Amino acid sequence: MTQSSLQVGNLVQPIAHVDVPQRTDYKGRFITLSPINPQTDVGELYECSHGSEVKEQIWTYMSYGPFEDEHGMHKWLEEGAGSEDPLFFTVHHLESEQRVGMVSFLNIVSDMRRLELGHIWYSPDSQRSNVNTEAIYLMLCEAFDRLKYRRVEWKCDSLNEKSRSAALRLGFKFEGIFRQHMLIKGRNRDTAWYSMLDSEWSAVKKNMEIWLYQNPDRKLSLTALNSSKLCC
Repeated sequence: MTQSSLQVGNLVQPIAHVDVPQRTDYKGRFITLSPINPQTDVGELYECSHGSEVKEQIWTYMSYGPFEDEHGMHKWLEEGAGSEDPLFFTVHHLESEQRVGMVSFLNIVSDMRRLELGHIWYSPDSQRSNVNTEAIYLMLCEAFDRLKYRRVEWKCDSLNEKSRSAALRLGFKFEGIFRQHMLIKGRNRDTAWYSMLDSEWSAVKKNMEIWLYQNPDRKLSLTALNSSKLCC
């Protein structure tokens, strides 16, 4: 078999400049993502994620947390504030004027135009609301619309049913399980991998905007909007 007869991938049009996510405010209608500020953020972030069994379940699948006290969380936030990858943000809920969680861009490979969304957690009161949807919407707009990245990844413990359901609801595609991928808090982690491609973003973006901004009674299902029959 000659080299000319071997199959190769499609050519990808280069772009003039490849950037990385900005350390800036990302403003939505319901939330704002702001670079973490340990001094101002720690009180509300600690309070919304500690103090009860329900709150502390947030940390079950994380490699860190829960923290012994506010000081311990402050130290961790200080480490995160200096990081470029992961690039952490605090989620500010505009209506309640409360800090309700965190997100990050990570595993940023700009020359390959891909990154991951991770380190995502919210207070129990903010789960199953427009908070996560708009946070991910803002991050995907940054990745696909401004940066012109080709791929965004979502990874989680294969046992984390909430995260796996969220990935599918938000329009990510399941790619498979990395078996015995990591050790987290002394336990095995098989990792579920999901992705979204730039070619899929236009339809997902439209569906997110319908669900977020044209669906006041929340009667529409984003999962249904992103199903193959409605999305493609």
